[in-house]
Amino acid sequence: MAKKNRKPVKITETILRDAHQSLIATRMTTEQMLPIIDKMDKVGYHAVECWGGATFDASLRFLKEDPWDRLRKLRAGFKNTKLQMLFRGQNILGYRPYADDVVEYFVQKSIANGIDVIRIFDCLNDLRNLQTAVTATNKEKGHAQVALSYTLGDAYTLQYWTKMAKNIEEMGANSICIKDMAGLLTPYKAEELVKSLKAATSLPIELHTHYTSGVASMTYMKAVEAGCDIIDTAMSPFALGTSQPATEVMAEAFRGTELDPGFDQMLLKEIADYFRPMREEALKSGLLNPKVLGVDIQTLLYQVPGGMLSNMVSQLKEQNAEDKYMEVLEEIPRVRKDLGEPPLVTPSSQIVGTQAVFNVLMGERYKVATKETKDVLLGKYGQTVKPFNPEIVDKVLGADKKNAITCRYADLLEPELHKIEAEMKQYKQQDEDVLSYALFPQVATEFFKYREAQQTKVDAAVADTKNGAYPV
Repeated sequence: MAKKNRKPVKITETILRDAHQSLIATRMTTEQMLPIIDKMDKVGYHAVECWGGATFDASLRFLKEDPWDRLRKLRAGFKNTKLQMLFRGQNILGYRPYADDVVEYFVQKSIANGIDVIRIFDCLNDLRNLQTAVTATNKEKGHAQVALSYTLGDAYTLQYWTKMAKNIEEMGANSICIKDMAGLLTPYKAEELVKSLKAATSLPIELHTHYTSGVASMTYMKAVEAGCDIIDTAMSPFALGTSQPATEVMAEAFRGTELDPGFDQMLLKEIADYFRPMREEALKSGLLNPKVLGVDIQTLLYQVPGGMLSNMVSQLKEQNAEDKYMEVLEEIPRVRKDLGEPPLVTPSSQIVGTQAVFNVLMGERYKVATKETKDVLLGKYGQTVKPFNPEIVDKVLGADKKNAITCRYADLLEPELHKIEAEMKQYKQQDEDVLSYALFPQVATEFFKYREAQQTKVDAAVADTKNGAYPV
């Protein structure tokens, strides 16, 4: 039962970020988001997660949108609700570690453009990779939430998690998130974990999970009863499967109790009705693959997060190798073990997943090793909780293994900002363009060229109108 004198549970809405990242490969456009913001702003969410994660890359690469422009438009629309983003520690929103000056500038610009809460995580739970982002967020008067990338394995004991929580509090975080990206946390384990974290730290605890294994709603109930302060949910059209539990369902589950968040179900229905046609369209077009909508308790064995699953399905589709799906799933835990048993979350999930695909398609394990796999084994991503498989280190790195590093990799990086700005100055229209280029040089350059071409078309049309080419 819920404890006496408990405050209502707070809810963070994920439909504008993680929900569509998990189900439709992050393809929701800004134009699709904007008309419903006014209603979402009236719900009373703790925060709306709407930026970061894969949204930045997908906006530039697939949607030909400026992610900074999206953030500014969302900020203008959400008058009463905090905006939240997901931030990959020293990797920011990219796939490699960046120098501290880039991390600090990105945090500064994110908050200046409208972000209130920055959820910061590291794919190896190496706290050395989080400190710069936490310090920068505090300096900019943002809310620094540090996420524990939750995973299973011998090393990941209650003692491990509580020690991490204490260290996170000491490093200056404002709250802690249990980031269960693959839906591995079961109800009674969640109760045990939340109670332990609450005893170890005075920071608010938020729980983020996915419905992949089918237990997420029950996990939220037990976690909230155990003292969890905030849960992440998604509006029902983009809930369940590899996404989060549904907002309307979780709000209703607590109705009439002291934990009731007090949401208006009629307002939630209007919001759900707005998003439902998008779901139907995504199903019709094949963007929403029914494979990611089911429940699979085998997730507890493979530990594959939602976004990774949808990416893997499309990788195999591109190679006409969808029949290798189960083989790749079975290879993933083996690769993970070889690489020191890291949590599977971006970018470690992509690194492990892609390596597993190569191992299966090539017919020989590590016949081809990606650059990222090599970098993990060289220590560039940080320290794993378990040692690497020495045979794989020998096969992949060979003589290069003598170059492995043990310090925080960013300590070896020279400041990068000036160099990056000099490289891309011909495209710069706003300060933030430097950061887009820093994270995704090729993709950003293509976007800048596209933006220029669009601007030229608009200018030409305006000139034609002025010259009387069109009837006014």
